[in-house]
Amino acid sequence: MKKTGFKGQVSDVDLRMLRIFRKVVECGGFSAAEVELNISRAAISITMADLETRLGFRLCQRGRSGFSLTDEGSQVYDYSLQLLSSLEDFRTQVNALHAQLKGELNIGITDNLVTMPHMRITHALALLKEQGPDVMINIRMAPPNEIELGVLDGRLHIGVVPNLRPLAGLEYIPLYQEQSQLYCGHNHPWFGQDDTTLDSAAIAEQDAVVPAYAQTPEIKALHQQLKASASATDREGIAFLILTGRYIGYLPIHFAASWVRDGKMQPLLPERHHYVTPFSAITRKGARANLVLETYLEELKKN
Repeated sequence: MKKTGFKGQVSDVDLRMLRIFRKVVECGGFSAAEVELNISRAAISITMADLETRLGFRLCQRGRSGFSLTDEGSQVYDYSLQLLSSLEDFRTQVNALHAQLKGELNIGITDNLVTMPHMRITHALALLKEQGPDVMINIRMAPPNEIELGVLDGRLHIGVVPNLRPLAGLEYIPLYQEQSQLYCGHNHPWFGQDDTTLDSAAIAEQDAVVPAYAQTPEIKALHQQLKASASATDREGIAFLILTGRYIGYLPIHFAASWVRDGKMQPLLPERHHYVTPFSAITRKGARANLVLETYLEELKKN
């Protein structure tokens, strides 16, 4: 065999051939390695020939006299042990980084999502803390537009916002489909009345609280059917006014659930007066790699 220097980079194919070579040496020949590797003797022979061609010299003697390493083969075996051991060390050390997560996660969340029954945000935060006990988690509650700006300018790593209008600089991961209904408080004249005594025309004449924050055109159209006598900058403000018994207004079902359960709120014509708001997690396109953020996103996608 003509001896030529080893050229090129070590490829995945080279590593596979070296692993087979190592097993052949450790088994003392092709026959025993055939069982260990679960591949045919012919495939092993072809691999060994390809490896010898790749390296430029014979690695072993095989034939009726049995299997034995050449001097070069013995040295290549030692070198291969060092190489494969180094690769395993690399894999172990990289995996250890996931158990040693350090740094911060700055997350912006739209108000009043903590009562969502799926709790995807909460579960992912718990798993992040489990994997990285030293990670500092900073939560900022803010309106959607402020969260979008925070993610775009790098002040926030990730945000959770309603899908109002997609922005070109953001990546979106769908999270929730939030259901909202129209409600009145327990002191309202309609509280306790059967839906059959109500109609949309009567609802349009009642004092209502409407949101003073961005909505999709479809949701905005529903609020325009109400008699806007008050406004609020968030859902908690809407709840305050509904609970006065002087206003009706839309709230997410999960957010209103405790008041409904306690007899302090009641949905009005839920079959007709309802809507859905999709929520997504947002990150900045092209943001610098961040292992803490990547770990959180992986957990968020699992839930």
